[in-house]
Parts: sequence; C-alpha cells; structure tokens
Amino acid sequence: MKDRDVWTLSEAHNGKLKTVSFELLSRGRALADTLGSRLCTVVLSDSLPEVELQKLISHNADIVYYVNNPCLKETVCETFANILQFLVKEYTPHVLLAAATTSGRSILPYLAVLVHTGLTADCTELSIEPETGNLLQTRPAIGGNIMATIKTPDHRPQMATIRPKSTRILSEDTTRTGEIIQVNWDPAWFDQRVSVLETREDIGDFVSLEEADIVISGGRGLKKRDNFQIIQELAETFGGEVGASRDAVDRGWANYPHQVGLSGKTISPRLYMGIGISGAVQHLAGIKTSECIVAVNSDEHANLLQVADFAIVGDLFSIVPEILRQLGQRMNTI
Repeated sequence: MKDRDVWTLSEAHNGKLKTVSFELLSRGRALADTLGSRLCTVVLSDSLPEVELQKLISHNADIVYYVNNPCLKETVCETFANILQFLVKEYTPHVLLAAATTSGRSILPYLAVLVHTGLTADCTELSIEPETGNLLQTRPAIGGNIMATIKTPDHRPQMATIRPKSTRILSEDTTRTGEIIQVNWDPAWFDQRVSVLETREDIGDFVSLEEADIVISGGRGLKKRDNFQIIQELAETFGGEVGASRDAVDRGWANYPHQVGLSGKTISPRLYMGIGISGAVQHLAGIKTSECIVAVNSDEHANLLQVADFAIVGDLFSIVPEILRQLGQRMNTI
C-alpha cells in the first residue's frame, strides 16, 4: 500500500508548524481519498513539540515521519534533500507535494534530480487521472495566459509544489488517530559545504499580500494612475494591503509585488475588495479562497461580480468616496 501513499512536506520554524503545512494536507487528503491510500507528511526540524506533531494528524495526516536533529535548525537545501532522498527510497511514495515557498522551491528541484523524477512547480490545481492513477498537475504558463496540465507517467514519486493560499485548511479533528514515526538521524545526510551564517528579515518595500487579512485591489476601471490613490486610501482606512490586477500593474499604476492572480500572488484574506476589476480567469483563481469577496464595477456582467459575495454595480468614482465618507463617520463616532 505504501507505493500508493500521498506525501506532503511540512514546514516548521521556531518550534511551530507553518500554516502552509495544513494547506498541503488539505490538498493531499483529496488525492489520497481518490487513490484509496494513506496521507503522510514529513517534518524535518531541530525541535518540534509533540503537540505540534499531533496537529498534523488532527488535520488529516495518517502518518507523520519526523526527523529531529540540531543540524535542521536552518533550512539547508542539500541536507534536507538528502534526508528526503533516503525516505523516498525507503518508503516509495506515489506522490510528494511541497509548498511553493522559498524552501519548497529550493528543496524539491534538488530532490527531483537525486531521485530521477519529474517536478511541476507552482501548481494551482491537482487531481488524479482515473485510468492510470497519474497526478494531473495544473499550473499557469506563458505569463498566466494559458493553463497547462502536466503529468509524470514513467517515474515516481510524482512531485509538485503548490501555491500557498490556493486551498482552504480542513477543519481540525482532535479525535483522529495516526502514527508518528521517529526517523533516526544519519550524520551522512548533513552537507557540510553549506553553513547558514545569518538570516535577515526583508523589511524594505516588501508587500506580504499572502498574509494580509484585508486586501483592496484596483483594476483598469480606475482609468489612470492618479486615480489609484483612492485604492491606497481605502486600504489604509480598512487597515489592509493594496492589491492590483495584472492590467493595472502592466500600466504602471502599481508595482508587481501588489499583483493578484496566477501571474502574481495567490491570496486568501478574510475580505477581498476588487474595484474596477472585470475578473479575468487568472485573477479569479488567485482570490477564490477569500472568505468574503466584494466587487465594485459599472459592468453588471463583469466576471468578478458573478463570484462576489457582495456586488455593487455603479460608478466606482461615486461609490468609493461614499464608502470612505461613511467609514470616516463611523470612526469619528467611536
């Protein structure tokens, strides 16, 4: 049965699992159920409390493979890939998924070379081909203008990295039971050629749209760059981040770190407001897991209005100032 197992690579930092670990389990659970197989996850860490490992089981993992050693305090691609190479050869998983984070994008390509298999990066959709059990891996291509579906028919495991925030975390079930397997450390895994001397936080003009609870985005309907100021003002009033459609970025109204969609950031805020955005397929795919979507557009047939929880049809240059005015009144009465 292990040859049919679906694996994910969980990420941890400072004794805590990262949210993306649970997102991957949501993806993996659907694949494992289709295959009738187990869902397993791998954790490589210098120190992770038992309660954190149990959270993985509560979020649908059947087996947790845990490798614990002080050498794993920092994520070093070569060392992590050496460990995964051993585990892959020992347990022969059918599918291996990681997040399209800095870590996942570094480790999985290196691992793919070590185990002689394929890798599809930055996927937004995954499914199982019924006839073959092949993993169908869908990702944007040619600048997000087409969606390509790729499969690895001849080699195993089938590997893919998944965009963070592209799926919702399944509800935690503390009654679930599973197995935690402590994997003994092998000093040969440690690659001494690489040493992490220091890590620094990027605090410059960095925009973390993926972590924002509120994102206010503007599109072509704003007509010119100067009008984009109302998006910034609305975002500040809500205490959120500024987003933009690809069209707005291409026109120079906003910088690329603000771009929302398959060719930019995939996000999952509590509130997403799209103003003057028609809603191309690529943009909708980047916001589909948002809890609440609000759209403002003069075209009642705009795609974004069709998927919005609240749709306002009308002139944004009248609607947005009125929203700002009413928010200002409320703030003054608090």
